[in-house]
Amino acid sequence: MEQGEHLAAIDLGSNSFHMVVARQAQGEIQLLDGLSEKVQLGAGLDKENCLDEDTQQRALDCLGRFAQRIADIPRGSVRVVGTNTLRQARNARQFIRRAEKVLGHDIEIVAGREEARLIYLGVAHTLADDAGRRLVVDIGGGSTELIIGERFESTETESLHMGCVSFGQRFFPEGVITEKAFDRAVTAARQEVLSIHANYRRLGWQQAVGASGTIKAICQVCVDNGWSEAGITMDAMKKARKRVIKAGQADKLDLKGLRDDRKPIFASGLAILYGIFEQLDIDRMEVSSGALREGLLYDLLGRFGHEDVRERSIQALMNRHHVERSQAERVCETAEQLYQQVASAWQLDNDELADTLRWGALLHEVGLAISHSQFHKHGAYLVTNSDLPGFSNQEQLAVALLVRGHRRKLPTSLLADMPDDEQAGLLRICLLLRLATRLHHARGDAPLPMITLAASDSTLTLSFPAGWLEEHPLTLADLEQEQSYFEAVDYRLEIG
Repeated sequence: MEQGEHLAAIDLGSNSFHMVVARQAQGEIQLLDGLSEKVQLGAGLDKENCLDEDTQQRALDCLGRFAQRIADIPRGSVRVVGTNTLRQARNARQFIRRAEKVLGHDIEIVAGREEARLIYLGVAHTLADDAGRRLVVDIGGGSTELIIGERFESTETESLHMGCVSFGQRFFPEGVITEKAFDRAVTAARQEVLSIHANYRRLGWQQAVGASGTIKAICQVCVDNGWSEAGITMDAMKKARKRVIKAGQADKLDLKGLRDDRKPIFASGLAILYGIFEQLDIDRMEVSSGALREGLLYDLLGRFGHEDVRERSIQALMNRHHVERSQAERVCETAEQLYQQVASAWQLDNDELADTLRWGALLHEVGLAISHSQFHKHGAYLVTNSDLPGFSNQEQLAVALLVRGHRRKLPTSLLADMPDDEQAGLLRICLLLRLATRLHHARGDAPLPMITLAASDSTLTLSFPAGWLEEHPLTLADLEQEQSYFEAVDYRLEIG
């Protein structure tokens, strides 16, 4: 990335959609513009956990306005992520297809712990680089993230199923606020935190920091009403609790510093933070200006600077499951060589596909840690269900598809579950990985000969030096067996 180049991050939250536009300068992020709209995506889930049409249209209208602002920023310099509501919605894929057309950029759905990691990254870059552990709390519309980290690295990440929109619907329907309902909400929040209480208290922290709109709103109310000089204290929240219960109705809340658009979710957000303070014995919390979208920007900047956390995640998974590194690297090198030969003819000139192929090659034998029988299926399960910092849900599924499809029958049903515009590219890199694993079936250190691979629409032609295949009949048998698997997905493998 060149100095001064623009980049952007969009957070499709359960309560609000946020966008920040920035420029890169000397390895740092300079924020240029920010837009925020209260879409309340989480409130649009029906009884079947599907987003209703009115909510979808409201979201699409918002994204249309965002799209105008980022129209001149290249695709690779924009990251768009969906969080809790899009993790839950049964029709999320259909909505994302519509949203991507409006926005002109890909949308990722990130897992809760990945969301937590990105939040911490955004917070850490807006605070002094002090030594010591931090506890970071972010209350969203549908989930609440709690992270312990030091400097720029998170060490413990958790995403809990409670948010100001979901708690509002559950405990304060129609905006009615009673003392009993508020205390029930606090207890429910404490119960959620209980699962991580012992581990987080054992690790400890020197500083508690809050992030995002809900906690910022609580802080603003505490300061503007003179209940705290800066940040949030337990005493200040007790005073806020009394005022909220006295109001009795969300639209009757009369608190200095509280915006009208925050009134419907203020009580639920306050109850969640109150419960966190009580359960984790927090006395005081500072508030950060950075959160998920700033974390996205710095994560994106790291990818441009060859500090991609996804590479570390792949290496960690290989180490954890004792992958035979020499074999993985042999297969990876050959897969990349085959890719380079056909990338243009097969329209695979795409960094994302190249990365997916490399990661799939490195992890293709990860399932051997469970069992040799059906190890490609075990491997796909591990990739799909492991916490892999840096990866979106879609990226993990793409790598898992390659691990599952590198041997035996090609997983056409899994491929059909991928986005329509990605299926052809994923199938083609899967076929390349299959060839690479066949060529290294012997697991030896002897180098392969000069191999030529040519591609047409649905045909691969693999050519060897004269006499080499006759000297390696098992390799020839492997490739001939592979021809039938290619035919099952309407491709042809020619061997010469």
